[in-house]
Amino acid sequence: MKFLDLMLVYFLMILLVLVGVGFFTLLERKVLGYIGNRKGPNKVMLLGLGQPLVDGVKLLSKEFIIPFSSVYLVFMLCPLFIILLSLLMWLCLPLVNHFIDFNFGLLFFLSIIGLSVYALIFSGWSSNSKYSIFGSYRGVAQTISYEVSLSLVMMSFVMIIGGYNLELLSIYQNNGWMIIIMMPLGMIWLVSMLAETNRTPFDFTEGESELVSGFNVEYSGIMFVFIFIGEYSSIMFMSNLFVILFLGGLSYIYMIKVLLIILLFIVIRGTLPRFRYDNLMYLAWKIYLPVSINFLFFFLGYKICVYTCLL
Repeated sequence: MKFLDLMLVYFLMILLVLVGVGFFTLLERKVLGYIGNRKGPNKVMLLGLGQPLVDGVKLLSKEFIIPFSSVYLVFMLCPLFIILLSLLMWLCLPLVNHFIDFNFGLLFFLSIIGLSVYALIFSGWSSNSKYSIFGSYRGVAQTISYEVSLSLVMMSFVMIIGGYNLELLSIYQNNGWMIIIMMPLGMIWLVSMLAETNRTPFDFTEGESELVSGFNVEYSGIMFVFIFIGEYSSIMFMSNLFVILFLGGLSYIYMIKVLLIILLFIVIRGTLPRFRYDNLMYLAWKIYLPVSINFLFFFLGYKICVYTCLL
């Protein structure tokens, strides 16, 4: 019975994530419209609230074309792998009803984002197009570079809370948010989130002005929908994770904080231009890596001092 309850909760969570992705796109188009001094979608139903449903039906009814020279099996499996990994990430979030709990949630998250690199590179390679392979090469280099900073920032949290369970972070932030004492790491995490999810100003895998549409240029129809849902689901998860790590964890205003971080993603897309690629790599290896290593050693020394005083 416990297993059936767990499956039911996870199914409901996936359903809510998919609905959330649809309305996330509506929010993004609305905000980007107002940033550009124009209206967003406002014709379908009241205030355009039916737009995500119409867009979904339209995308799913599109023709799915398989390139003649593609590696067929890998080409078909990669979008499924992308959406599977993005939905699996939601498992490590601490739920109030304790149906799904991970004592090693942070390690599970790192494993999932590490695997997502393979989906990215193989989706570009299997298309057998120079645009898609260039986009996937860029994406892999970018993702691996910023995963290092994410891992080191995460290790700083492990040093402080003494474990990998995300629920411990809510307990440790009862009297104050982590962003107060870890402001530099919070900013590093925020920028690394943008780089990990391939969002502006780090959207090099989908550089429309250079690579048509990047690694997913040959995908259409339902396979493109899978990649699209995977990307937006990852953005929503990263916003949840940022709130849990830095903004007080689970609380009565948890969803408000998550929505504000999602809104920040959209506002950044509407205001910032794309980085130069060498600046992206310089930022990852020359600035974020030394800062995150120094903070890791600082918190390690802090914990050693605390344990020494207690003994």
